[in-house]
Amino acid sequence: MIALPNDDKSCGWYDVLPMRTKPVQKLTGTQQADYAIIGAGFAGLAAARRLSELKPNARIILVDAQCVAEGASGRNSGFVIDLPHKFSLEHPDPALKQKLLSLNRSAIAQLQGLVDKFHIDCQWSAAGKYQGAVGELGETHLAHFEHLMKDLGEEYRWVEKAELKKVIGTDYYSRAIFTPNSYLMQPAALVRGMGENLPENVELLEQSPIRSLQKQNGQWLLQGDNGSIISPKLLLGTSIFTKEFGYLKNRLLPVMTFASWTRPLTDQEMKVYNGEQDWGLTPAHHAGTTLRMTADRRILIRNTYKHVPKYGANVSDYARQQIHNEHRKAFLNRYPDLADVPFTHTWGGVYAISRNFTNFFGELDEGVYASACDNGVGAAWGTISGTLLADLVVGADSQALRDIRYVTGMPSLNPPEPFLGMGVKFRIALAKWQSKSEL
Repeated sequence: MIALPNDDKSCGWYDVLPMRTKPVQKLTGTQQADYAIIGAGFAGLAAARRLSELKPNARIILVDAQCVAEGASGRNSGFVIDLPHKFSLEHPDPALKQKLLSLNRSAIAQLQGLVDKFHIDCQWSAAGKYQGAVGELGETHLAHFEHLMKDLGEEYRWVEKAELKKVIGTDYYSRAIFTPNSYLMQPAALVRGMGENLPENVELLEQSPIRSLQKQNGQWLLQGDNGSIISPKLLLGTSIFTKEFGYLKNRLLPVMTFASWTRPLTDQEMKVYNGEQDWGLTPAHHAGTTLRMTADRRILIRNTYKHVPKYGANVSDYARQQIHNEHRKAFLNRYPDLADVPFTHTWGGVYAISRNFTNFFGELDEGVYASACDNGVGAAWGTISGTLLADLVVGADSQALRDIRYVTGMPSLNPPEPFLGMGVKFRIALAKWQSKSEL
């Protein structure tokens, strides 16, 4: 039995999108494809586009259990980060870090090109990123981050409290480090825009969950509710759900993180706020609070992590209200003069991490390929890994393909339950306690 996505229906990014202009196409009947792709997020969309370039006469079917942008790719905080993940930044191999940086920047250039080519209205912005500290603990982490940036040879600068307040409209933070080459966007708008502008030989089928997967006569049979797909080549852009198809079992950890945001601030409220629009701040301590002011004047708060072995089914209405309350407290700590501004949405998104912080990329079975486990940095990683997965499938070669094979590997095995769940919950609780001064 394949467990399907079980996302809440209160994702702010998705809810504010305009009505779709094209009807949803669903899987019906028996469809024969040269290439089948499951998962229409960043990885699946990139793989479909690249396959179309490499094989313009092939029939490519991209299928998703939900509508495009309803899943994890449309639920993140809207950062496209060029730097390696914080844990990767500490890796002892300088070549690995440089390859990750190059891959991420290739992904950003690719997304920039699509935004420009198709005029995707997604608040795409070369705004850079602040990494902010609230107090002494956060500043210790920033000093370590500075050391890592020096080792990497990357541009950065310190932003002191007074200057930072002019940008973010609050003196809650003591200092920050600014890095200039990250981008901001509206993730659901970007993902939907890419889905609406796929090449002609890519067929997008939505609201079409695949219930079973089996090999028959050298072909893969993907069985849905009202139809099936038969293909010799299958690409999985399914992140945490890869294990539902029998692959990477006991190697991926499903984690949800949550966000809330306000309605757009009025002109008067913007005067009270007295900061800039369109910036993003990540926490100095990884378990702290992410903060954004969107281009359309919404303040977004993201924190709170949960281990969700049953995905969205693990989060009750009561739990969501508690998360809402925690976000509200974080908001009021930063913007007490905006206490009358309500939150309009609170939502979660599930993603995959591994215990050894290793991303999987490659062939899982004969004719089955996957990019799985983004470790929480999915926009850039999903884009480049999906693109290069298509290269791998058709036998193309490039320096980028060699680089991604260099930096990826096998996620480590997890301990059995109940020890896994107990351990993950303890680690999350410990991180929350350690970062309490930064929340």
